[in-house]
Amino acid sequence: MKLTKRQEEIIEIVKKSGPITGKQIADKLSLTRAALRPDLAILTMAGNLEARPRVGYYFNENYEMKLQAKKFTNQKVVDYKAHPIVIQKSSSVYDAIVQLFLEDVGTLYAVDEKGHLAGVISRKDLLRSALGNRNLDDLPVSVIMTRMPNIVMIKPEETLLEAAKKMIENHIDSLPVVKETDEYPHTYMVIGRITKTTITRAYLEITEQ
Repeated sequence: MKLTKRQEEIIEIVKKSGPITGKQIADKLSLTRAALRPDLAILTMAGNLEARPRVGYYFNENYEMKLQAKKFTNQKVVDYKAHPIVIQKSSSVYDAIVQLFLEDVGTLYAVDEKGHLAGVISRKDLLRSALGNRNLDDLPVSVIMTRMPNIVMIKPEETLLEAAKKMIENHIDSLPVVKETDEYPHTYMVIGRITKTTITRAYLEITEQ
């Protein structure tokens, strides 16, 4: 609901001084109670304000939280995705470890010679490999990566809420943002990434607005 300037002023007064009576609000705005009554009725019915007999009006914190949650759920992945950190699937585990730390990320996306998503390599995958008695220079990441169809992905038109659900349900820290190619069915280009940090930063930006 779009608020009028007067309704926005009423909400600010109630936020700062609530609980506050209708007469006190009217006095602060230099209005009569009769002139103010329609605005108070609208704000109460909409859920912005709560009213208690002999107490007055106070701001509905739950309504504010619902508004912020609604803003968050409507945000699209395409507007928040970061640049993907990719590596050739033929690269060695040693090279992957170096790239992981140089880029300061928790997940790498392995691609084939055409740039199509072939696998996902997590920090845990690399740590598990490093603990074994193997020559990491000779071990390709294709051996340790999570392959299709087990890769959990997100598309740019999906929402941040859907991304958060996928990460929580699958116990992962990152999602490749993908676009399906026209060459072959079920092949994807990696066009971005969404992480738990992305979700947190987006939520903070929305609440600060």
